[in-house]
Amino acid sequence: MKRARQKVVVENEAPQTSQKSKKQKTCLYGSLFGESDSYTSMDWGSLPHPVILRIFQFLPLVDRARASSVCRRWNEIFHIPDLWRRFEFELSQPATSYLKSTHPDLIRQIIKRHADHLQYVSFKVDSSTESAEAACDILSQLVNCSIKTLGLISTAKPSFMNVSKAHFTSALTVVFVNSKSLSSIKIDDTPLDDPSLKVLVANNSDTLKLLKMSSCPHVSPAGILCVADQCHGLKELALNYYILSDELLLALSSEKHVDLEHLRIDVVSENPGQVEFHTIKKQSWDALVKHSPKVNIVMYFFLYEEECDTFFREETPVTHLYFGRAVSKAMLGRIGMNCPRLIELVVCANGLQPLDDELIRIAERCKNLTAMGLGECEVTCRGFIEFVKMCGGRLTQLSIMEEVLIPDNDYSLDRLHLEVSKHLGRMWFPDMMPTW
Repeated sequence: MKRARQKVVVENEAPQTSQKSKKQKTCLYGSLFGESDSYTSMDWGSLPHPVILRIFQFLPLVDRARASSVCRRWNEIFHIPDLWRRFEFELSQPATSYLKSTHPDLIRQIIKRHADHLQYVSFKVDSSTESAEAACDILSQLVNCSIKTLGLISTAKPSFMNVSKAHFTSALTVVFVNSKSLSSIKIDDTPLDDPSLKVLVANNSDTLKLLKMSSCPHVSPAGILCVADQCHGLKELALNYYILSDELLLALSSEKHVDLEHLRIDVVSENPGQVEFHTIKKQSWDALVKHSPKVNIVMYFFLYEEECDTFFREETPVTHLYFGRAVSKAMLGRIGMNCPRLIELVVCANGLQPLDDELIRIAERCKNLTAMGLGECEVTCRGFIEFVKMCGGRLTQLSIMEEVLIPDNDYSLDRLHLEVSKHLGRMWFPDMMPTW
């Protein structure tokens, strides 16, 4: 096809502009494309190789394929291995998602030619079962791949959970068996099960470093324990509290296991109204911290107040705590008493009782606290200033809703921000809306 040529013209020049000035401007445009004459042409087919490659990397698959038809050189670049090391397959039904759909035939052609080049692969799907099934079909085709990173990302539920367990696990097993070098896997909200994990371990135990598998109801404590027992290089793990166990923590603390860097635990009611949760022994937590002293232990709570009674009755080495629902004064009091490693605390809601004493206790005992967020809670201005005074400049993040703060006889809201700013060592104002 003919190459498009574009003449750069400087329009709307004033009549008195000198020819020298015009030449300087056209030379400036021309220099961007390696030309300096007054007649500048832009030949898309001769753009530098790295520039075209960079453009292609930002394009969705369907647009990338269209761009490859511009000229022979672009088509050659479309097929170079470097372009297919990392790729995100976007699969959706146009009626239910903003994501751009990609034709299955195009995907099959890409896999046939580039499956052995794919190393970092993710599948982003919408809530439809058809999109999740399409992702499983693609997974089943990756028989000649050498994937290192795999991500299954649902932009909305139920997605993968509506796919039959047999179809999903069969497709996933293809990747687990053929890759042999998986190091990072994110498969939240999927029908992953224990047999699938055993296949993963059998083929990738020496390379697996990160595993995120929250909300996988078919995985049992025994299944995740198999991973901890065999994958000694595992550094990051995300899972639900119901499969956390003393045995798992002890396995992660064995001498042959590397130091764990990040443990995320989602505490969610599997059945609405469930009250009782099992307890993890203090000795198990102590063993983990002794083996991995720098580990971040992050807990997300999505429980009702009456369901939280089990937690933090003994010292717990949690570092980051996020409460997505209301949490009681008693719970916050136990956090102040039993979470000495706490670095960040976010409470989205509490109630109508001031939390002055609880915050002051947290400031006294949690010497590593650097970030705090409070939503629908109540704290007197005096109590809040006392909390900030005790924490001082180590509070690098302080996100407090204006409605949280109750003026008292000592401090108005106007005086509050000046006093807090003084103790923080920087200007601070309450938030009008939450930033977490």
